[in-house]
Amino acid sequence: MKQAALAGAVLLLSTFAASAWEPTKSVEIIVPFGPGGASDQMARTMQAIIQKHGLSKESFIVVNKPAATGGEAMMDIKKSKGDPHKLLTTSSTIYMTPLATKIPVTWHDFTPVGMVAQDEFGLWVNNESPLKNVSDLKAAAKAANPPIKVGGGGSKREDELITFGVSTELGVPVAYIPYKSGGEASTQLAGNHVVLETNNPSEDVANWRAGLTRPLCVLSPKRIAYTAKVTADKAWSDVPTCGEQGLNFTYNMLRGLFMPGDVTPEQQAYYVDLLGKITATPEWKEYLERNALLSDVRTGQAYVDFLTADEAKHKELMAKAGFLPTN
Repeated sequence: MKQAALAGAVLLLSTFAASAWEPTKSVEIIVPFGPGGASDQMARTMQAIIQKHGLSKESFIVVNKPAATGGEAMMDIKKSKGDPHKLLTTSSTIYMTPLATKIPVTWHDFTPVGMVAQDEFGLWVNNESPLKNVSDLKAAAKAANPPIKVGGGGSKREDELITFGVSTELGVPVAYIPYKSGGEASTQLAGNHVVLETNNPSEDVANWRAGLTRPLCVLSPKRIAYTAKVTADKAWSDVPTCGEQGLNFTYNMLRGLFMPGDVTPEQQAYYVDLLGKITATPEWKEYLERNALLSDVRTGQAYVDFLTADEAKHKELMAKAGFLPTN
């Protein structure tokens, strides 16, 4: 009887395994920005991990579609309804682009796969700047005429939203200068063409390490956890939060994945499982530390709840900043 029961269980498991969905051709990881940026780095890290550890029989291909501030990529995924061989990397532009442009697509048109991390933004100054903390920044901005220049990547995106939130709380006027990317904004700060810059760690760490820029504070509720030295004497954990210096505005940005709408639960489950395998590898943990990302893995309802709350937060802040169309 035991042998019969065991044989039945094995048959059931083998039948389940045989029926579980897997990709039948190459999978596209669509990045809504150009090569080299933070979203592209995440996609290519995942691609390399999948290949190295043999996590899929099919190849994964990174495809960059940067037009319309991510709008092109989002529309591609919307039009690919039911296609389980496409993934979309996402950041907060998943809400900001539709809200700012009224393109006929939202994340609700997609199938959530999972969130993997949060970007921890900071306020950056030139390494030779006399500004040492938020109080110095506030005093300098109040005394400046014309207003101090603040650089960031893109218009009506995260960096400009952060600039609005910070300047509003401090009660000081600033002139926001949009650049093509966070990397370009960092270069402009290194050349003293702007006084302040908002950026995530991955796009400014090279200039910090080179002694050209430095973080004034991070906009997260808690300090960045990583203790390995980035410069000769400073680690990410040594950088104070802006809250420690009296600035309560905070901003973190999600990093996650979506599929097109109308895929099957089995197809969604495959990628949720794959995401779990990717984020468990040492290579992923090295990627997180290298880019000072906050590890935050959420799938299922937990991911949907985060998206819902984060979208509402962005919509409220964008309305205050005047980023929403009036008609």
